[in-house]
This record gives sequence, C-alpha cells and structure tokens, in this order.
Amino acid sequence: MKRVLVVQHEEFEGPGSLRTALQACEVRVVRTFAGEPVPGELAEDGLVVLGGGMGVYESDRFPHLRDELRLLAHAVGEGRPVLGICLGSQLLASALGGAVGKAPRKEIGWHGVTMREAPDELFRDVPRRFTAFHWHGDAFTLPQGAVALASSTMTPLQAFRAGARAWGIQFHLETDAQVLEAMLAS
Repeated sequence: MKRVLVVQHEEFEGPGSLRTALQACEVRVVRTFAGEPVPGELAEDGLVVLGGGMGVYESDRFPHLRDELRLLAHAVGEGRPVLGICLGSQLLASALGGAVGKAPRKEIGWHGVTMREAPDELFRDVPRRFTAFHWHGDAFTLPQGAVALASSTMTPLQAFRAGARAWGIQFHLETDAQVLEAMLAS
C-alpha cells in the first residue's frame, strides 16, 4: 500500500475530493494549524501540500513554511510524487527557485482554466477548458526547467509540472461541497 503525507494549513481546508484518489493509500495528515511539526524528510511515498491563508514570504510569522520548503525540495529531489495546491503550489514553486509574491488582484470564486497543449499524465483526461474554484491573492513564476500547464484570465500560471512527478496547481481541484462550505464559513 502506498503511503502519502498530506500537509494541511487550515482546519477548514482539508483534502476534500482528493479523499477518493487517496482512498487506496495510507494517509498521514500533518495539521500545521494545530502546531503539528512538518517532518524533516519524507518517509512516505508521496506528498500533498494543501492551501492556506498565509504567504510563502511570511515564514517569520509561520516558521513551518521553511520546513515545508525543505521537505518539498527533498521530495522532488528524490523523485517522489508531489502535488501542491494553492499555497502548496506556491511553496513548490519557491522550493524549486520560482518567485512568489502578491498578485495584481485576488482571484476568488469559480473561474475558467485553460490547459496548454503540453501533454501531461495528471491532466490527460481533463478538458482543455473547465471551471475551477480559486481563492488566492498570490502568484508565482515558473521554476527553471518546469513546464507551464494551465492559465486563467487573471493568473497566467495556474499549473505547472516540475520533472516527471511534481505538480503545482494554483486552483482548488480538491474543493468539494464540504470544503467549500467550511471555507465560506471561516
């Protein structure tokens, strides 16, 4: 059985629809919002880093972000599968040398995403255009050697792949009704 570590930054922002994809895996969740420490090395087979209200550049206020940057770089360096969503994608971009900062404006709500022509294992069955939930005010640059996979009208870089097994996704593909209700209630 594959083992996956999920890093959760907000009590209300859990794995959502990813639970279905992860149901055949042994999942360990590190809840940074509850003070649980981020491991120094990845003992699991794969890593998922979820979204959160903080920014990559706020590591003085949220020291666990520095630990996550190291963990992401370690996991990618070992060729393990990595999925970063929203803040997780920003952390992944930063860990791989991309820049992260405030976007010109926040992208919140249901907005269209356009996939690029580049073939990709993770998105092979996704339509070229679809609507996804967004809740972010930061954006990132493409890390060196990474491949841009998707864009939206407001955010030119919505998804990327680094190497063969690491993906950063700015939109919230994990949002299901339960996660959305919790996010809106927070």
